[in-house]
Amino acid sequence: MTYAAERIHEEVAYLAYHFHWSMGELLDLEHRDRGRYVEQAAALVARASEGSR
Repeated sequence: MTYAAERIHEEVAYLAYHFHWSMGELLDLEHRDRGRYVEQAAALVARASEGSR
């Protein structure tokens, strides 16, 4: 099964925005690792949002 190119672009953009990593660094990550970083970034955003209420 192939991973959808659009999803990879979304993950890379999301992580680049939040962690300021280069595209090369993000594309070098294994799919599973990149997904974990997306989850962690989302958790940080959610936590920050809760704190600003």
